[in-house]
Amino acid sequence: MSNKEIMQDILEKIQQYSTILIHRHLNPDPDAIGSQVGLREILREKFPEKTILAVGYDEPTLSHLALMDEDSHFQPNANFLSIICDTANIPRIDNKAYENADCLIKIDHHPNDNAYGDLSFVEPQRSSTSEIITYFALEMGLTLTDSSAQLLYSGILGDTGRFLFSTSPDTFLIASHLAKYNFDRPALSRELSSFDEKVARLQGYVYENLEISKQGAARIILTQEILKKYGVQDSETHSIVNIAGNIRTVESWAVFVEQLDGHFRVRMRSKSIPINQIAKKHDGGGHIFASGANSYSAEENEQIWQEFNDNLK
Repeated sequence: MSNKEIMQDILEKIQQYSTILIHRHLNPDPDAIGSQVGLREILREKFPEKTILAVGYDEPTLSHLALMDEDSHFQPNANFLSIICDTANIPRIDNKAYENADCLIKIDHHPNDNAYGDLSFVEPQRSSTSEIITYFALEMGLTLTDSSAQLLYSGILGDTGRFLFSTSPDTFLIASHLAKYNFDRPALSRELSSFDEKVARLQGYVYENLEISKQGAARIILTQEILKKYGVQDSETHSIVNIAGNIRTVESWAVFVEQLDGHFRVRMRSKSIPINQIAKKHDGGGHIFASGANSYSAEENEQIWQEFNDNLK
């Protein structure tokens, strides 16, 4: 089935329902929020008579982008459609209301290792799900607004590291279209790259304590003790994920963040050597050069570190 046919099927399914819930993944990033709420704004513009809600919890570090809708008035027994944005696998979907949906649509740019949904539009070659949503809107003749354009542009900025990686000519074409709308692009870029003083001090700790191997792998382990020392929450550590990549000799790196239950959330990045296969071995997955995993012991931390080094030999 061609992209045009898939998108047409999705639009037809949207037209069939008077109630639509739009989801994204847990621990959201700008692309998760941008694609989710950007799609909500596009559909509300096209279908003002429908109830269209962006659901999930509010992430404080991204509240400047958008807040989720109150769904207290939503009737769980009503017929409704759930659209899942930017979420590779079912366990990561925020808000379980999708379990009662009549129909489930997946729109994503991660590798489709966990295929789900009655309809799916998955394009791993795209920089972001926000790029896919913009492409969908343009191809289907849907109207973008200043608000939806700003949200989608922020999602593209976030997942490309402000166009430092994961870009193609199509990414720039779509971003240039969004840039025509009335929002403050420099201010948006500054906001996405800004962080509190406590995070800046944590960055100093990371540079001071970063372990770098002769193979070009790097890692930092952030325990709960360290997070408490700097007054930083796990959700605020996204600002330090890519800093190891600024070092010329570092090719691949991993940031281990201890969670409240004792396991470690592992954010993996690489400049040019695929690392997603390592993430898959450790309860995770993601993009070829940007993945996430989970480690459940100090021994597993060491195993991941060894695999990172072996991957560079």
